[in-house]
Amino acid sequence: MSLQDGSIGMRDKLSSFDVASIVSDLSEMIGARMRKAYQPHYEQVVLKLNRKGLPSTDLVIVRGKRLYTSYRDRPMPTKPSQFAMIIRKYLSNARLIEVNQFGFDRVIELVFEKGSGKIKIIIELFRDGNVLLVDHQGKIIQPLTHANYSTRSLKKGLEYSPPPEAFNPREMKRSDLEKLLRDSEHDLIRTLAVRASFGSLYGSIACANANLDENIISNSMTNEQIDLLEESIKNMVNDLDHKNNTKIWMKDDDSLKKWIESTDIEEKEDLITRIEEIAPINVPYLDLELSSKLETLSSGFDIIYGMYDAAAFIRREEEKLIQSGNDEGERKAKLERRSEQQKSAIDKFLQRAAINQEIGKSIQENWSHLNSILEQFNKAIENESWQSIEKKIEDIPWIGKINPSKRTIVAYLPDEEGGPATSVTLQVEKSVHQNAQRYFEDARIQKNKANGAKRALENTEVSKLREEKRVTKNTVAGKLKIAKRNKKFWFEKYRWAIMSNGSLIIGGKDAKGNDTLVKKHLNSTDLYFHADLHGAPSCSLKLNEGLEVVKVTNEKLPEGVVSLKINQELNKDIDDARDFSEKIHQEAAQIAVCWSRAWGAGGSAATAFYARPSQVSKTTESGESLGRGSFVVRGKRNWYKDISLNMGIGIGLINGVPLPILGTPETISKIFPRWGQIIPSKEKKEILANKISKATGLAQDDILSCLPPGGCALENHGLIIDN
Repeated sequence: MSLQDGSIGMRDKLSSFDVASIVSDLSEMIGARMRKAYQPHYEQVVLKLNRKGLPSTDLVIVRGKRLYTSYRDRPMPTKPSQFAMIIRKYLSNARLIEVNQFGFDRVIELVFEKGSGKIKIIIELFRDGNVLLVDHQGKIIQPLTHANYSTRSLKKGLEYSPPPEAFNPREMKRSDLEKLLRDSEHDLIRTLAVRASFGSLYGSIACANANLDENIISNSMTNEQIDLLEESIKNMVNDLDHKNNTKIWMKDDDSLKKWIESTDIEEKEDLITRIEEIAPINVPYLDLELSSKLETLSSGFDIIYGMYDAAAFIRREEEKLIQSGNDEGERKAKLERRSEQQKSAIDKFLQRAAINQEIGKSIQENWSHLNSILEQFNKAIENESWQSIEKKIEDIPWIGKINPSKRTIVAYLPDEEGGPATSVTLQVEKSVHQNAQRYFEDARIQKNKANGAKRALENTEVSKLREEKRVTKNTVAGKLKIAKRNKKFWFEKYRWAIMSNGSLIIGGKDAKGNDTLVKKHLNSTDLYFHADLHGAPSCSLKLNEGLEVVKVTNEKLPEGVVSLKINQELNKDIDDARDFSEKIHQEAAQIAVCWSRAWGAGGSAATAFYARPSQVSKTTESGESLGRGSFVVRGKRNWYKDISLNMGIGIGLINGVPLPILGTPETISKIFPRWGQIIPSKEKKEILANKISKATGLAQDDILSCLPPGGCALENHGLIIDN
């Protein structure tokens, strides 16, 4: 998600767990009547619902992304769209009687009653999303957008057909879970996130609560592991259904303190970039002390996305101007500035200013209407208290919530049909003109803030230009610019190298690493490699996990640097790493030997073997014991003798991160135009790592961690560019 979308770097779309929580929130709206429907933007539908004696509530639906309730002031189009008009035609003053979730899918059903008939609004929140008006016979009156899928069509006049039934943890039987896992060749986190519609967050929660590795292959799980997962999922559903436990997690103590002390929604909006996560159940791997309870999941989404969504009508008008060419220069520059920043505060200030400007204009345009409301209200409070008036206005359609402490009321402006529509907040002791000026003044303040942020951005752009010049200079010299990383790839905890087919081989760096590698990263379809030397690392040749070369054009990238991406679906046509070619097995054996103490022993060759994961065990014969990092290998071993001691090193960008990449010299020389051959030497490897780092820009620690365990020398084949 982008900051322009009000995001916090968390999930972009709602998962089935989020939808279940939102449905629970919306159940509080049962009995409300449909007042109006709007479509402020093609991506958004807003349903105004009114509960007797309570403020009007906006149900905000953003196609394929989110749904939540909101109480914000928001500009609305004076002319409703065709889709909004159809909803009004069928549902005006209809009463909401049911809110349902289809199974445990990302589909919500709102059932309205009008007269003796029932009409539904069905909201689909997967793929591109959809909103459909459906009659009592189940036929589609009107979809927001027509759609064709392999198993169903969503078109006017057709019977509504829900999506194929998804995995339902509420009704989950053991056989259902086993089938889900058995039919998946992917790792557990992907199976839960995609096939079970949990999303990555709730998939991670399920794994964490069960103390299971997210990367374990689903169809290789043992009965004991499935038992743990089953219990974890049931507990998650129980917490979701029976506990009001929605929380928001902040990134640090200072942010949490500010969040708790904030009494204004704008103050909380200023903290959205400091939000770590929001969820209706506990997230076990986040610090509970950095969390704060929320009334509902909807209220959290309103803080995070509300301002952006409230400006939807203004964005639509801006886009129309761009398309028509009117005021193109100013509007286009404005949009370009927004797109160039992505996370800046400028967008926030301009959105607030635009909303307030629009509302101020609406107040002026409806002067007589609002003046009448204020006169009547002020006349009433001359003789009665605010509290007594609050009870009397429940049936008055033009006045919503009143706030005695701030001496404000929420009034509604008339729409094209003369009914209540856009809400505005008025201070009763001020005139209509003064209230309009209050909105205009706040718009001016927000614009001034935006101007200040723009000046800061200009300074940043100057610094960026200087940095670009420096990068260009380093690029000519063949050097990369390394950004500081907060998180490393999972395989960097181990020794790792690439095979000629892209597969990864990983090895333990110490005894603890050996144990962890075999436990977590030696799957049934991988192969176990080991040099025939005591203390050599345990190695796993991965079947599906590896690196794939990506063809990209980047003028700022030094020549000879290759872009790669992590691929967890390599070798789909092969069922087991045993079926790799003999060449790949030979390469893996060579890497395993180079990572052993054979490298610094002074010899020129060594021996290694591979075995199946099922042959590797911690179980010893009676009376024997194994030290940490050691394993017993039973059964037939496949041997490789007289393996040469040398490795190749190249420079690659893995998912955009510059790293040294090792393999056999033959593999590396074919993939990387700039490469070098590493051979045993009496020279300390720290000296070589420093030399390569200065010449390439790669981080010295990254180079040092990948070099073999002993002295090293480099035969340069373009890795280091001579100036």
